[in-house]
Parts: sequence; structure tokens; C-alpha cells
Amino acid sequence: MTAPTLGLLLAGGLARRMGGGDKPLRIIAGRTILAHVIERLAPQCESLLINANGDPARFADYGLPVAADSVPDFAGPLAGILAGLDWMAENRPELDWLVSVAADTPFIPRDLVARLHEAREAQGVPLACAASGGWTHPVIGLWPLSLRDDLRHALTVEDERKIDRWTARHGCASAEWPVDPVDPFFNANKPDDLDEAERLFASLALT
Repeated sequence: MTAPTLGLLLAGGLARRMGGGDKPLRIIAGRTILAHVIERLAPQCESLLINANGDPARFADYGLPVAADSVPDFAGPLAGILAGLDWMAENRPELDWLVSVAADTPFIPRDLVARLHEAREAQGVPLACAASGGWTHPVIGLWPLSLRDDLRHALTVEDERKIDRWTARHGCASAEWPVDPVDPFFNANKPDDLDEAERLFASLALT
């Protein structure tokens, strides 16, 4: 049985390659990218949380809590993960695990949480991340509440910003997914990626 897990949607990026704005709110196949991610991740989690900076009202339609970074100056995904762990400790203290996903990945696997837990259990380590096509995806990962204080120290005292450098200290398992017919960790970074995602949805009849 998979350990109860909170889902964290990382929407705090600056979207420079997309020309600014919120990438997860761009439309693909008639819905926002964020709506696609929520539809796939929600059944795998106890509840969901959005990490985003700025006015949280722009996500009001989704009915989810929004947690901003506590570390200033857009410190990157690790700051978002810390914000998620802090929110979980305060609001869902019965949970020990957080799974993070980029909020611009519309094809996220429907077995993500279970397989990440299986990977970290099999390798006897506290962390796990996703992989596909020979690449690891450190932002798509599983995080224990027990490492929250260590992560805070790394961010605020050591000025650590690299996910894989921090996870390597503790041990991070990898769970691999196939990229055929579509890479489940495809993300929309550039305007051309939106066109490609539309093509994939249409050709694969994905919902």
C-alpha cells in the first residue's frame, strides 16, 4: 500500500522562455495545463497544494491552497519544495511524504506516486525522483517531511540551489518511465512546446 502523500504543484517559475506569465495556465486541448496535471495527480494523493509566488487569486478557480516561497528572490524548485513541506507540517501533520511535480507537465504518469515510493523502498533511501529517456527529472520527486530542517539549512545557510546536489547527500532512488508513445515528463517551456502538446493530445486521443 502506498504511503499517504501530499501532491505539490510547482508553479513558481518565471517562464522566461515562454515570454513570462504563468505557464501552467496556458491552454492545451481545451483546458489549462494545470487542469491536466491536477486531473492526473489528484487520484494519487491525499490532497493537492500549489506553490506559486505573487497574487494567489489567479489560481482561485482550482480551489486549492497556494503556498508561496519563504526563501526570497526566486530561489528555485528547492524553495518551492520547502514551502510545500512547511505547509504540510502545519496543515496536514499526519502526512510524512510530499510528491512534487512541475505544473507544466500535462502527461504526468498516473502511477507516479506509487512507483516513486517503490523505488525509494527498494533502494533503502529517503528520496526518489523520476527518469525517462536517459534523463533524470529532479523536480519530479518524493520528499520526506523528516528532511525539512536539513533542506531549510541548505537553502538559507549554504545557499544551495541545485536539487541533485542536495538529494545526493541523503540518497535518491530513480524510477524510470518509457518515452513511447509520449514522454510523461514532457513540459511546456517554449511556445513551440504548446503546439507539440496539442499535436500529442490529438494524435494519441489523450484526455
